[in-house]
Amino acid sequence: MQLIAAVDKNWAIGQKGQMLVTIPADQKLFRQETMGKIIVMGRKTFLTLPGERPLDGRINLILTTDRSFQMKGADVCYSMDEAMEKLEWYKKERGFTDQDIYIIGGQSIYEQFLPYCDTAHITYIDYAYQADTYLVNLEKEGWVVTEESDEQTYFDLCYEFRKYRRP
Repeated sequence: MQLIAAVDKNWAIGQKGQMLVTIPADQKLFRQETMGKIIVMGRKTFLTLPGERPLDGRINLILTTDRSFQMKGADVCYSMDEAMEKLEWYKKERGFTDQDIYIIGGQSIYEQFLPYCDTAHITYIDYAYQADTYLVNLEKEGWVVTEESDEQTYFDLCYEFRKYRRP
């Protein structure tokens, strides 16, 4: 499986249920990477999507402990075991592979799925935001940068795209 996230220099990913910043090139990369694939997210992350609707062109799997939560056009799972079973079904019945599964957040979803991921697509923003949710610092966990873009800018923000692999 792969994960995809935008992080600041402290590996922060959000504040009060929202992304730290919206960068058009990051959104474009997200679309390119996940189109036609399976995206796995928590309910809170889902509720930040435009119109609180599943993202078109992708299989949306939402993991939540709220058993009353349902969403038309998405697979809703209420436990990690159920989510893993559904992902296995997609691999067996629909021909998806682990490389077609993208974990898109938030913090607890990243934490639960990190042991199953071997690739991470990170938009690394060279700035420290006020934040209350974080991704594990992959570098401290021994992950290795295998690809890195040139430094990009969006107004006064500097950022780069990095691809990490678990050693």
